[in-house]
Amino acid sequence: MKQSLQLKFSQHLALTPQLQQSIRLLQLSTQELNQELETLLQENPLLERTTNTDQPVDLEAEAFVPNNTVQETSIPATDEPARQEEYGDDYFEFSSGNRWEDNSAGNDDENDFSFQESVSLTLREHLISQLKLMQFSERDQTLAMLLVDTINDDGYLEQPLEELLELLPDELEIDLLELQTALKHIQHLDPPGVGARSLAECLALQLQAMPEDTPHLGLAINVALQHLPILASRDYAKLRKTLQCDDDVLRAVQLMVTQLNPRPGSDFTKIGSDHYIQHEILVKKVKGLWIATLNDEVVPRLRINQLYAGILKRNRDSSSQYLMSQMQEAKWMIKNIQQRFSTILRVSQAIVDRQRNFFEHGEVAMRPLVLREIADELGLHESTVSRVTTRKYMLTPRGVYELKYFFGSHVSTESGGACSATAIRALIKQMVSEENAKKPLSDNQITDILSKQGIMVARRTIAKYRESLSIPAANQRKSI
Repeated sequence: MKQSLQLKFSQHLALTPQLQQSIRLLQLSTQELNQELETLLQENPLLERTTNTDQPVDLEAEAFVPNNTVQETSIPATDEPARQEEYGDDYFEFSSGNRWEDNSAGNDDENDFSFQESVSLTLREHLISQLKLMQFSERDQTLAMLLVDTINDDGYLEQPLEELLELLPDELEIDLLELQTALKHIQHLDPPGVGARSLAECLALQLQAMPEDTPHLGLAINVALQHLPILASRDYAKLRKTLQCDDDVLRAVQLMVTQLNPRPGSDFTKIGSDHYIQHEILVKKVKGLWIATLNDEVVPRLRINQLYAGILKRNRDSSSQYLMSQMQEAKWMIKNIQQRFSTILRVSQAIVDRQRNFFEHGEVAMRPLVLREIADELGLHESTVSRVTTRKYMLTPRGVYELKYFFGSHVSTESGGACSATAIRALIKQMVSEENAKKPLSDNQITDILSKQGIMVARRTIAKYRESLSIPAANQRKSI
């Protein structure tokens, strides 16, 4: 075969480092973005944070992401003052709480208090701290601590005592009675129900910890130990006959048992399990219009370090190549962060415009919406809209929602229109909350009610939506 050279033209998509960084930043949550920035600020001397009082300046001198730069939606200028009003808390925090401690010891100021972050105790630590205060022999205390190590996070003893006994060395001469005694000590600790070997025992332990004069306590313990399957199946006629009681007594016993905690260890969190949701977008009604604005607290304020920028201006020889590359990386980061928040705001405003009825009337007014609609309007790719709406949150007068919450499939109506799946879920929830507890609505009945309203939904779809709302079936919702 004769060799030859040929010139061929072709097109291909190349992802530049700047574009790759832009895509990666877009899909990060606010917390992940802050972690990324902290790492970069430590590695790049050209990049630094600014304070809120700094004014926006020229990108070439001090690149800056200012307070109100990233707002590219078509909002009337007359609404600007209203958009600057305070709107709720800066973020919603879900944690185990905090405590104040007096650190005035060794300090001249008796009113000197410092804020201390709370420490979450594990269930094991909580139990051991109680065992150390109990007055019994060192051997019994050691056996009790051994059993504590076999208790899971829900508060249950995972291994039978007989199995544990076989694992212990023979030379210790431990018998089953000693382990049973140690378990009894644990079962008298806080929280009530801890150390149980079954759900029935767990509930019975909690009932036994109640005052002896509690009405119907004996019947409740009997139900917990002997008749839980009947109670769970809601066969009230059989349970009433077994207990030989009337409806009022049975209702009181049911309430007493169902209010117990089946997972007594769940109240104790693992250290580091606290999590936070920080919203990027604020939504409020201004002069009859629903407006989306950025939460200023989450927008990083960055600039180029003046000292190193001045060095680069004076020296542009080969010895400054490292600083020049760091300068370029810092500018990319600032521009990409600015673009990130600009895109989030544009997408959020487009969502608000389409879901205006939701903000006015709630979930029942949610309209069907898919990523393609927002992408086509803003000239973005669907994957970009998907990244923007994932783990980004919006604070509204109705609560905090992930942007992805506003997207959903649709169900056809009799008139030829469409109804959002979210709206149907809201209708199901509303119907169940208003139903007769003695005759709860079945999935077929809910289907019939919706069809009379012009919403054509299959029974299996209703069942799927009901399960997604954690609503039990009709027979399990039935009460006495």
